[in-house]
Amino acid sequence: MAVRKRVEEIGKKRPVTVEINGQKYAFEVEPRLLLVHYIREYAGLTGTHIGCDTTNCGACTVLMDFNGKWKAIKSCTMFAVQANGKRIITIEGLAKDGELHPLQKAFWEHHGLQCGYCTPGMILAAAGYLMINPNPTEMEVRHGISGNLCRCTGYQNIVKAILAAAEEIRSSGKPVIE
Repeated sequence: MAVRKRVEEIGKKRPVTVEINGQKYAFEVEPRLLLVHYIREYAGLTGTHIGCDTTNCGACTVLMDFNGKWKAIKSCTMFAVQANGKRIITIEGLAKDGELHPLQKAFWEHHGLQCGYCTPGMILAAAGYLMINPNPTEMEVRHGISGNLCRCTGYQNIVKAILAAAEEIRSSGKPVIE
């Protein structure tokens, strides 16, 4: 009987409230629901992709606010309940007032994508890295995005795009994420 009660308690839905791209979302979900599924299925934001579910590819990368400090995280290995009360930025939240974010613009201008599947995660991983290192070298960019896989581009134009965006962000005097 005690085991059955414990199993019932484990499966009991929990309230999860997060702010994604400036909008609050509140749903009751199973404790085992991954954050990537909360973002896609509950919030309806499908720009965050599901690739491997093992943190190997980085397609699910989003930005999360940890006490005022934004960090790139892989949403396929975090439970939605762990994100309760957090602020999150997905690829849909980068553009402001109809203007592409410098990283989005640079990926477009420097052909940093082909099929596009990895692009949202790659851009958010790059944003997370540029907050740590706003003036990276080519090798530092390669290291900074090493947790994100692209099967199409060979990374050359991705690196060029990130370096160009870094320059634009520095020259604008604005933060990577406003």
